[in-house]
Amino acid sequence: MDYIKPSEVIKNMVKAGTAKAALPVKDLIIRGFLSGALLGFATSLAITAAVQTGAPLVGALIFPVGFVIIVLLGLELVTGSFALVPLAFHNGEISAAKVASNLAWVFFGNLLGSVFYAYLLFGSLSMMGMNPPDAVGAKIIAIAEAKTIGFAKFHAAGATTVFIRAVLCNWMVTLGVVMAMVSTSTVGKIVGAWLPILIFFAQGFEHSVVNMFVIPAGMLLGAKVTMKDWWLWNQIPVTLGNFVGGYVFTGLALYLTLLQKKAKAPVPVSISPALEEPGVLAGLEAESSSS
Repeated sequence: MDYIKPSEVIKNMVKAGTAKAALPVKDLIIRGFLSGALLGFATSLAITAAVQTGAPLVGALIFPVGFVIIVLLGLELVTGSFALVPLAFHNGEISAAKVASNLAWVFFGNLLGSVFYAYLLFGSLSMMGMNPPDAVGAKIIAIAEAKTIGFAKFHAAGATTVFIRAVLCNWMVTLGVVMAMVSTSTVGKIVGAWLPILIFFAQGFEHSVVNMFVIPAGMLLGAKVTMKDWWLWNQIPVTLGNFVGGYVFTGLALYLTLLQKKAKAPVPVSISPALEEPGVLAGLEAESSSS
């Protein structure tokens, strides 16, 4: 049997968070860079499939390939770390400052990789800007505008909506991380991770690292989106919502219900030195039996 019980999964989640927190900055940036680029690959693949077939669900079905590669290679995705690294703090393994430092460096690495791939894809789709965007490029432009100025025109309601979609997104994404831990086999890990990722992408929820790619790619291709639009109306609220969804609804919730705390040892009963005298104890026993 390659199934791992939930009580063991939560222990492995804590161990994973502790191990991630121990990685040096160099590794966090490199692994974060690769994860950002790989998620960009998966996103552009999903968009291409949706455009070619006219069925967005097809794109959602194949998008998880990028996430699966990241999980199997042990790379760093900040949205997944939102559910794991804070658990190491809750378990007394690391400090809050270490949690913040780890997440910040992974976020930075993800951003570098995502923007790098966005630039490469821009060059590929537009002949380095010499040709107008094709159908895939036009779709990326539309997505980038919808994710920014599309929310901005609704003001507070738009900001609230993007935050909620981010919470829902990373609730599922971090479940993908956890589900990959319920099996020791490669196939089991792939299937376990695939299901929650499909759920989030098919419903158009907001993922911080996906948006690190698709919004800059849209801007490069000609989307009417400014840096302020990107960060104020999407990247910042989405990152905050992703943190809440991953940390509260997956990491902390499972930690509180699944982690079995060690039972406290019974407190020894001390006997007064006066009662330890053989005569006293015998007298007490006799009195007890007569009553």
